[in-house]
Amino acid sequence: MTRTFDEDEFYKICDRLFEIDSDLHSIYLKYGYPPFWSRKPNFETLIHIVLEQQVSLASAKAALDKLKKKIGIVTAKKIVLLSDLELRECYFSRQKTVYAKELAKAVLEKQIVISQLKDLPEETIRTRLTAIKGIGNWTVDIYLLMALHRTDIFPIGDLALLQSLKKVKRLPPQTSQERIRKLSEKWEPYRSIATMLFWHSYLEERKRRSKEKTS
Repeated sequence: MTRTFDEDEFYKICDRLFEIDSDLHSIYLKYGYPPFWSRKPNFETLIHIVLEQQVSLASAKAALDKLKKKIGIVTAKKIVLLSDLELRECYFSRQKTVYAKELAKAVLEKQIVISQLKDLPEETIRTRLTAIKGIGNWTVDIYLLMALHRTDIFPIGDLALLQSLKKVKRLPPQTSQERIRKLSEKWEPYRSIATMLFWHSYLEERKRRSKEKTS
């Protein structure tokens, strides 16, 4: 069965997680509930996530904003009409220019139908999306979690998640992904919401450090 969550359920699930994991509860006691991060389940969101691969959120947003200023609503048809130079002028790297065009081509050729993804099992979505050049498991995880709101996504390749989890759980930096994945079983079937709690802690810690530097 495909399990999803909405904003009301999000806070209830947070409360359930606090009952089973005191470390997650400590994030809430320190920083409150995380925001209900949500994105539209569309082509633009997939492009946005591709832009976020291995760069800061701010850099990716700057590129997306520049693109939207140039073409308005981001669609596959508009992307394929842009030259490589035009995408580079929107802060797309050479690699991400290729990825954006491959994704647009897959949509236009009906290799994927984005509006239908919400009704498919996670593994089918993963298989279809990762068949497109430039889309790996991390990109799929973020789309499943933030756009489709699947409840049990654990993006093991997400650096912010791993850094925050190791700090909150007091784990050594060299802790293996295998051990972390085993730890995550405690939060099933709500690992998406646990992930959002760790992201929340990561971002709040970063804000705090930034304030300390400027004070």
